[in-house]
Amino acid sequence: MPKTKMMRFNRFGDKDVLYVEELVVSQPDAGQVLVQVHAASINPVDYKIRSGLYPAVKEDRLPYTPGRDVSGVVVACGAQATRFSVGDAVFGIVDIHGGGYSQQIAIAQAALAAKPIALDHVHAAAIPLAGQTAWQGLFRYGRLQAGQSVLIHGGSGGVGHFAIQFAKAKDARVLTTVSTANIGFAGRLGADVVIDYQTERFEDLARDVDLVFDLIGSDTRERSWGLLRKGGVLVTTRDAPSQDTAEKIGVRALRFTVEADGAELAGIADLVNTGKAKAHVERTFDLDAAAEALALVEQGHAVGKIVLAVV
Repeated sequence: MPKTKMMRFNRFGDKDVLYVEELVVSQPDAGQVLVQVHAASINPVDYKIRSGLYPAVKEDRLPYTPGRDVSGVVVACGAQATRFSVGDAVFGIVDIHGGGYSQQIAIAQAALAAKPIALDHVHAAAIPLAGQTAWQGLFRYGRLQAGQSVLIHGGSGGVGHFAIQFAKAKDARVLTTVSTANIGFAGRLGADVVIDYQTERFEDLARDVDLVFDLIGSDTRERSWGLLRKGGVLVTTRDAPSQDTAEKIGVRALRFTVEADGAELAGIADLVNTGKAKAHVERTFDLDAAAEALALVEQGHAVGKIVLAVV
């Protein structure tokens, strides 16, 4: 059987631990499809795993191929995988076992959706993990409704730039914090109030919001509690928020981890196809340059997403 090129590491460390390897990829299990990967997105979780800082991936998972979301074409289907056919263009989230930085990967059909027809594979690959994190934070856990207000911390990043667009598509009022360099970008995404955290105090420009979507944590979160209305909610992807503080001020607060959901992803694809949301890709790299691409994301302050063009 032909071998597949992938980027792997067999020990935790910095970008130098990544290397190229060619292996035979396993055929899909019953509920999986085998995808020829055209593009794979870079996410912060990838460098956390590579560095040994992600609790779910320990040394017993090594060697490991990073990559949590992809876009590509189905080349084989498992015996019970009937949602897609060979030749279908799909995109979706790879499970915690990883494998996106590869020319082929077997993925559960339930984690996939048809690729948005409006996008090429590079831009489609930018969506699954970051887009569903934004969607679930806003709507599944934040329960954001039309007419409500949300303060999004980190609105120019991978998750944040989708969150702004999804919240506006829901007819919510959107406030967001970004750096000075990204004020125009956040405004073009549709944010109603763009706050320059480098020169302004967001506490002076936001109050009585229904939802704080915290993608930053630390002091930024602590300064946000008082901006929530009674009965509001703070949702974060960072460390777990204080339940004592939440109870004291009469709000909900929770941390969540994104879950793959192909049906939900199909809804996001509909927004993209109708022009209500788009993926911003700042830079693309070849698969062989995955270490450099991952290091760029690790440095922080990327606008939108960084993507590997695999095929």
